[in-house]
Amino acid sequence: MRVPYNSRMNGTGDELNNNDGAGTEPIPSEHDQERLNSWLKDRQERQFREQITEGTRLLQEGKTEEALPLLKRACELRPTDASASLNLASAYLLLGRYKLAVPVLEEAVRQTPSIAQLWINLGAAYLGNPILARDEQQLKAIAAFQRALQIDPFAPSAAYNIGLIYVDRDERDKAIAAFRLAAKSDPGDMDAKRLLKKLEA
Repeated sequence: MRVPYNSRMNGTGDELNNNDGAGTEPIPSEHDQERLNSWLKDRQERQFREQITEGTRLLQEGKTEEALPLLKRACELRPTDASASLNLASAYLLLGRYKLAVPVLEEAVRQTPSIAQLWINLGAAYLGNPILARDEQQLKAIAAFQRALQIDPFAPSAAYNIGLIYVDRDERDKAIAAFRLAAKSDPGDMDAKRLLKKLEA
């Protein structure tokens, strides 16, 4: 199976004092609240960029365990960001933690259903270990890969992965069709061509 990768804010404002000066509390003005909200938003944005950039770098360098907490934090800071979800799920897949990748990707495709790579990774997460995959896992994986192909007919490895599942299911004709599509969409895919030739022999 081919798997796709402390500051502090000082408020200002008028204070309402009682006669003896005890129990005074600053009352923030509307302008102060706007400044605070803007500062918090900027701070969260900086944190997200730092976490996603460093996490992605570590992931690309093969340091998946080190990347994982950074990518998790990036997703916490911006749960609807497709790239953060994709990278976190990729880390889970590379570590073989398929069940943890599933909810991340299911939420990601719910938020952004038009990204083929999310569906490819979801298919890989559903399937898990191909040797141990049950019938239900295989069918859910096929559906996810097919959704990726609907979005992008040239989606990397989607047709190839479908072909591998059909081989495991002893569905020869469907495997041949899938490998033909894989070879057509990527003429350089020698694995798909090799398996297609073997099945057609």
